Amino acid sequence: MTRAPSFASTLQTYMAARNTSAVTIPVIQPAAPFLDMAGEDLRRRIFLTESETGETLCLRPEFTIPVCLDHIANGSHTPARYAYLGEVFRQRRAGGSEFYQAGIEDLGDVDIASADARSLSEAAAMVRLAAPNAQLEILLGDQTIFEAVLKALGLPRGWRMRLARTFGNAALLKETLTALSGERPLPDLTPDMARLASKGDQAKLAAAIAAEMQSIGFPAHAGRSPEDIALRLIEKTELAAVKLSKKQFAALSEFLAIRESLDTAAEHLQAFSAAAGIKLDGALEAFTRRVDRMATLGLPPSDVTYDAAFGRPLDYYTGLVFEIRQRGTAEPGTKLEGGAQNPALAGGGRYDRLLTLLGAEKPIPGVGFSLWLDRLEALA
Repeated sequence: MTRAPSFASTLQTYMAARNTSAVTIPVIQPAAPFLDMAGEDLRRRIFLTESETGETLCLRPEFTIPVCLDHIANGSHTPARYAYLGEVFRQRRAGGSEFYQAGIEDLGDVDIASADARSLSEAAAMVRLAAPNAQLEILLGDQTIFEAVLKALGLPRGWRMRLARTFGNAALLKETLTALSGERPLPDLTPDMARLASKGDQAKLAAAIAAEMQSIGFPAHAGRSPEDIALRLIEKTELAAVKLSKKQFAALSEFLAIRESLDTAAEHLQAFSAAAGIKLDGALEAFTRRVDRMATLGLPPSDVTYDAAFGRPLDYYTGLVFEIRQRGTAEPGTKLEGGAQNPALAGGGRYDRLLTLLGAEKPIPGVGFSLWLDRLEALA
């Protein structure tokens, strides 16, 4: 077992003073929520095992999902703020598989701008408590702004969803944009089915698929239903028919290249939207409110860098994303010596869909962050 760093008690004292409840999460967790909700990178590095009854279990790879599950299971009221400090277990490229994390999960606060700003300012304060002499840089991204740009550019829902899933993965985003800018083959269908798919007539297409399945003796209950197949074929046909215009591609490329101090980012986004002839009103207003709240909490926007292409490689983030690291290190995702990724000292963001996906009866907004205590200890 690893040991907690010397500053762990200082962090616990800070979190207790921030109107949080300390939560204890078992080390052994059901694996399904992580396999379903976590990003592909984390899924590859989880330590799996099996219970006596055959249930797939894992060693706790992070805290956000189990904290949310605990909140749902206990029927706790919101808003609620949970603090944790403990070991997590995952295979890491840089070596080691057991290390400590600390953080705060903030559930149910409907003042999104204030909760976002509080989460980022608390993460920064805790990093500074743990490594007071470190020179830090804070990087902020916003999936809401990214998705608003995609919608304003007129992309159909299927392509918006596909592009949104690439947020934070520069290579995959580039690959998807390249595909969207070129020609793609239509699904291989009979002329009648192709006509129905292009019209979006799901009912008639499903009936045609069911008839075809019956004619070849393929039972309808043996796999996906004709309705599911029809919906997927309509989506594929729609996606194949869409191509980014040069103007759309140029606008999206210009947006993704935005990287500057947060105190001027809102003005840049406003100028970009005006030049591109698109509207980001609601998303941009929320972005500006968050910046204002950060300033009132003592975190100057000039200390934060906004990167329009920056995201976190976890599937459940929906809005704000951020990372704190030592100044002068490589850009996020850059390969370092030995193949290691650029190490974050802290990272987090907003995950408003997560609790519903985990079984909550009604939507519960959430935002939170984690600190990597072994990395901070190396700087202390």
